Amino acid sequence: MMTQDASSYCLVMVTVASEAEGKKIATALLTEKLAACINITPINSFYTWSETIHHDQEWQLFIKTRFNLFSELAEKIKLLHSYDIPEIIALPMIAGSLSYLNWIDESTKPG
Repeated sequence: MMTQDASSYCLVMVTVASEAEGKKIATALLTEKLAACINITPINSFYTWSETIHHDQEWQLFIKTRFNLFSELAEKIKLLHSYDIPEIIALPMIAGSLSYLNWIDESTKPG
């Protein structure tokens, strides 16, 4: 497998309250070419909010995109998200398949 420096790319993690909300956000990001691929999976979240520990069923979005689209992607998520403070975390890619990274480029709009 050929790999290349993937530092121009990132994995963005976002949690949402429902699968429907996740699908709505995913569809909007893909339609606007802010992401190439989005995985949605159920998770159990434990967190502190308003000084109270919570345990909720949430949905995790794993969004593959380029770093130069992050600001626009984050703004779109904030517009569509139901939480006051949504999780929007970008993790850098260190290396990746050349063909996959090229596909991300082809699937997203120029940054």
